[in-house]
Amino acid sequence: MRAIDLDLRELLAFEPKGGVIRFAGERALLLDAVALGLLRRELIETLGVTGARGVLTRFGYFHGWRTAETLHEALSWDDEDQWKWAGGRLHTLQGLVIVEPPARDMRRDPKALAESVWHESYEAEQHLLHLGRAETPVCWSLTGFASGYLSRVHGREVFCLETRCRGKGDSVCQIVARAREDWDEEAAGELVYYQKECLDAALATVTGELKRVERKLRSRRQVLGPATATALDASGLIVRSGAMARTLDLARRVAQVDSMVLLTGESGVGKERIARFIHEESARTGGPFIAINCGAVPEGLLESELFGHAKGSFTGAAQDRPGLFEAAQGGTLLLDEIGEVPPAMQVKLLRALQEREVRRVGENRSRRFDARVLAATNRDLAAEVHAARFRQDLYYRIRVVEIRVPPLRERRDDVLPLARAFLASAAERMGRKVSGFTPEAAHRLLGYGWPGNVRELENAVERAVVLTRGARVELQDLPEEIGLTVPSFAPPGRVRKLDEVEREHIQSVLRAAGGNRALAAAQLGIGTATLYRKLTIASCAARAPPAPRSGSFRRSRSPRSCRSGAAISRR
Repeated sequence: MRAIDLDLRELLAFEPKGGVIRFAGERALLLDAVALGLLRRELIETLGVTGARGVLTRFGYFHGWRTAETLHEALSWDDEDQWKWAGGRLHTLQGLVIVEPPARDMRRDPKALAESVWHESYEAEQHLLHLGRAETPVCWSLTGFASGYLSRVHGREVFCLETRCRGKGDSVCQIVARAREDWDEEAAGELVYYQKECLDAALATVTGELKRVERKLRSRRQVLGPATATALDASGLIVRSGAMARTLDLARRVAQVDSMVLLTGESGVGKERIARFIHEESARTGGPFIAINCGAVPEGLLESELFGHAKGSFTGAAQDRPGLFEAAQGGTLLLDEIGEVPPAMQVKLLRALQEREVRRVGENRSRRFDARVLAATNRDLAAEVHAARFRQDLYYRIRVVEIRVPPLRERRDDVLPLARAFLASAAERMGRKVSGFTPEAAHRLLGYGWPGNVRELENAVERAVVLTRGARVELQDLPEEIGLTVPSFAPPGRVRKLDEVEREHIQSVLRAAGGNRALAAAQLGIGTATLYRKLTIASCAARAPPAPRSGSFRRSRSPRSCRSGAAISRR
């Protein structure tokens, strides 16, 4: 027998008048889901979250182990794999959850013995109903069941953990199963709930593990800096600015439905990252995410790349090949730089999106596809439509919802958190002990206009990590155009004076010239005497006493050095 052949009508046996109900030959009970939700609430209120989770996880584990034994004895399987997959099929037949295993080639965890996406989890539903949204995954008995079932099938300890859960606000639940020895230390706090020790011992272990994790998190925050740590979104994206927070909120809401989305914004702002975020937050997260840069594929090959081709349809077509629309089945396809698609291809693309079917090059029949399609561009498509370079009907077809990703210059609050995150990543990758930026370097990062957006920032930080000699990135480690830039924004509530900006620029050029005044004057296009005069005036301004209050007739005398400098200027 195969797992797919399991039929609820054959497994369930009962008398219409009532009495004993049997499932796969074993006595079963019908329990109300809300009653189980109320029991969960009582357990949490009585034992705390840790104790309640331990009870429900162990219950699920025993339930799964017993179910695996029953199925092995009651049914004859084609192979061991069918027996393993039957656990997920039973979950679905029993109404606990709808299990969607990902395609074999789309598994993300090389150590995983099993991965699956869960829809309509009754446990997450009841937790939300009675306790509201949680901070951590809540499908405790369901993951326990999967762990017990797989442990019996594999003959060794296998534990399942949720990586996403509807109970904490995700669109679906997602689990990964590994052998005990393949889980790293970070999962130790989760695996304690599967242990056989009493709850007191489990609580003590969890407390110690929480302290260890907190120490590790504190260490990580010290590397990233408090600003970066607090800017981390639950999705892993760094968001501190209001503009980006609004963009991410819109993307999260759009992810819940399958409507087409057009992502617009300048090159390098992170449109593909937002597209991947939409995919990961959607119900299609178990499927593939495929992105294609339409502008990078030659016009003659774009149709074959998107729609596929039949064997012999053109020179070099040695075999049938599905296109990306078919390859993205059950997942998401991103058409990046859609504004570069030539007019002839726009017609075919419109038909494919409208009819939800594609026709391979060289074939006469159409094939249905089930993939969510996202589009991205750095062009102004409305202007392209007005100039007759982009089809109006295709524009309105892909622009069901438009999400504009703001450039980095409009999200100044994100610059330093992003830079610190890139620095930590680059330092770890290169094995360099670089912990942060000097105040001067950080100030220049904030003042630069970033025409290349996030991509330029990442490359600039990586370059700085390579070049720096110390534990912190200094001004001279940054690219020249950043190190010499004049800050292009004024702090909130304060307009900078012109002489202040000029003084700061002169000092930065002088530092870059290594203190060589002749070289600095040549770079600024002024004479050495003019440079000396401006430096003297700047020094006087820095030492001058504050201006007298209004109504005061008290005169302030300038320092002798400043008067002599003024005299030099007059001469």
